[in-house]
Amino acid sequence: MQKMNLTDAAEHLGISKEAIHNRIRRGSLKSTLEDGVKFVVLEGENGSPKTNRAQTNKTLTVLDNRYYKFLEEQNITLQAKVDKLEDETKMLRDQKEQMLIQEKIKIEEIYLQKDEQLKNILHSLSGKFIHNAPQEESTKETHVEAEIEVMDTTRYSELVSLKKYLKKNFLKKSEQEKIKEKVKRIAANDHRIVVIGKKFYINFAKYDYSDIF
Repeated sequence: MQKMNLTDAAEHLGISKEAIHNRIRRGSLKSTLEDGVKFVVLEGENGSPKTNRAQTNKTLTVLDNRYYKFLEEQNITLQAKVDKLEDETKMLRDQKEQMLIQEKIKIEEIYLQKDEQLKNILHSLSGKFIHNAPQEESTKETHVEAEIEVMDTTRYSELVSLKKYLKKNFLKKSEQEKIKEKVKRIAANDHRIVVIGKKFYINFAKYDYSDIF
């Protein structure tokens, strides 16, 4: 047990005199009054003030290290969640693009069937009147049949979105924008470019795009 005045006790514990007064009021420190001077009674306090401050700093360092480690673990957990959400978003986006392509193919197949039906009807009608019709009419019918467009559904079998292609080739943003603008201008009149909604698709397995890229 040690008995010190307020100044010495504050230095010994490494705290302010005001903190000493607060501890005395709370009862966490004992005090005594001798000849009008207040002394602090320290029980179980060993070592010099420097040693006590070193121990306090060591304890604070341990607590800081634990706190930073906790923050790092939380950051790793949050980053893992962000990566998972990004992967799920990419997967959903790819699924949506694939669904749009499949729907486009179905529509093309329906039109193909309708064209075949129309072709059969024209062929049947022409068979009934071919012997009585003039040669000129026969030639006209041949032209009509030739003009019926048979859509190629395999056009969409190996489509790649323009955005994905540009991203994979690590082009500069300015170069990507330049290519996008060019594709946008010619898409309406270029059969090599497939437009679905607001997206553009290309098929390198079937066409050459060296004049664009």
